Amino acid sequence: MTYRVSYIDTSPEAEDRPLFEGRPRDEYFPTEPAALARARELLDDIHCHTVVVCDGAGEKLRGVCLQLKVAVSME
Repeated sequence: MTYRVSYIDTSPEAEDRPLFEGRPRDEYFPTEPAALARARELLDDIHCHTVVVCDGAGEKLRGVCLQLKVAVSME
């Protein structure tokens, strides 16, 4: 199953849009742990907002924030 991580990129490299607009981006991962790891990276990045992880059917994963916090505290 493929997992999609969607987010809004407001970095200066996100084309010529005002910083408050940002650019929507999608990334795809073969496993849930890989998608969650990328989501955790994005949450730490000050230029990324509205991080959403979806499964292959397009359903949003529930409890993602909790899973990310637990994974970080376990490392």
